[in-house]
Amino acid sequence: MLAGTGSDVGKSVIATALCRIFRQDGYSPAPFKAQNMALNSYATPDGFEIGRAQAVQAEAAGVPCHTDMNPLLLKPSSDHTSQVVLNGKPMGNCGAYDYFRKDEGREVLRKEVNAAFDRLSSHYNPIVMEGAGSISEINLRDTDLVNMPMARHAGAKVILVADIDRGGVFASAYGSIALQTPEDKKLIKGIIVNKFRGDLRLFDEGVRILEDICKVPVLGVVPYFKDIHIEEEDSMELAGKQHNAVSGKVNVAVILLRHISNFTDFGMLERDPRVNLYYTNNVEEIGKADIIILPGTKSTIDDLYEIRRNGVAEAVLRAHKDGTTVLGICGGYQMMGLSVNDPDGVEGSTKRMPGLGLLPVDTVMENSKVTRQVSFRFRDNDGCNGYEIHMGRTEPAADAKCTSLNTFTDGTKDGCFVDERTMGTYIHGILDNPQAIDSLLAPFASAKNGNQATSYTEFKQQQYDLLADHVRQHINMPLLYKIMSEDD
Repeated sequence: MLAGTGSDVGKSVIATALCRIFRQDGYSPAPFKAQNMALNSYATPDGFEIGRAQAVQAEAAGVPCHTDMNPLLLKPSSDHTSQVVLNGKPMGNCGAYDYFRKDEGREVLRKEVNAAFDRLSSHYNPIVMEGAGSISEINLRDTDLVNMPMARHAGAKVILVADIDRGGVFASAYGSIALQTPEDKKLIKGIIVNKFRGDLRLFDEGVRILEDICKVPVLGVVPYFKDIHIEEEDSMELAGKQHNAVSGKVNVAVILLRHISNFTDFGMLERDPRVNLYYTNNVEEIGKADIIILPGTKSTIDDLYEIRRNGVAEAVLRAHKDGTTVLGICGGYQMMGLSVNDPDGVEGSTKRMPGLGLLPVDTVMENSKVTRQVSFRFRDNDGCNGYEIHMGRTEPAADAKCTSLNTFTDGTKDGCFVDERTMGTYIHGILDNPQAIDSLLAPFASAKNGNQATSYTEFKQQQYDLLADHVRQHINMPLLYKIMSEDD
């Protein structure tokens, strides 16, 4: 288990690297995180939902993703409530206080995540487990499902990941271990210092000090990297992507919604040499874009209300009137329509919200959730793949002047295409397909020369290998294998 001194210390990335390394070394690894909180999710091959990070780790391990890899997913819908997804299926919304109460329901969840681990470990070896946040939140110790109680159930060897970039690495590592019970302290077998900047030799003495005060070995000091691209799990990563429009490239503005989800949809487009992609809710930068994308959201009605309130909706409409392309994906597709209706209160108390009116479609929210992987034809381009995760049904209005954007392999339709500058779809990952990117950029190709999009699947595989090489170079893998094989 990779446990953390805090959130965002790099557990997920190290876990991804180890999944790849173990696969390269001839093992059959699989990732596991008992409980994940994230808006970036993914549809499994059998049509269920898990956190995107575990899907990425499964991809690095070379195995199909499964709900047993992330049996409990929390998708925040407000500051205090989340949708609870158990074994890939939504179970309803829950407030934070009720969720973390110690009661019979909590123990039911514990049995479910333990059972998922047991099933997974009967098929794969080793299991690369990931904790959540800090392992030293002792006020939540009795209700914790994902950190040390999970390690105890699994008999896991725990490696503590500490982020040196944020400072306080000695205090955070020492404190995280010191605050454990004697039983749990025995499970912690080593430390990985992550996100180091500068000359590694400057921390040689730091390694010796950490080992002296923590009484466990430091397995490695992993340098910070910028030139390896692994899909992010957390929207905090978007803070560094809120730059501006530039000249000489196709400027793509992704609207920065409050409840933005599945922004991994734009990984391939972001790395296209023809494109300058940035996230924004600044009306001036929206107006400078060649293409505006309304992304997925966990709360369509709430975000639609917010972009009307803050002027973003008006800026999008003004830009579209001036010739800017607007593409909506999932919740963004719903927003582009004539109305979003919620008669059963799936998202809250608002029963109806007018859409942006760019697409002649209406959406009705429904309690059932669509989660599936799909193969489809994008306009006239066959061989495309993606996935759907949404609550809601969108249909053309009477006398609608639009055609479907996509056709599934069974002949059913998806999305709405008015013209090459106005379209929407429910399909996440549509822009992982070179055909879709080339079509989207086609109106700007003569002015912004560049290469056609290449395979995103191939690119990601290359990045997993680069990440594995980087981590292998800086972690004592023989020592890690020795720790893993020892009997306690």
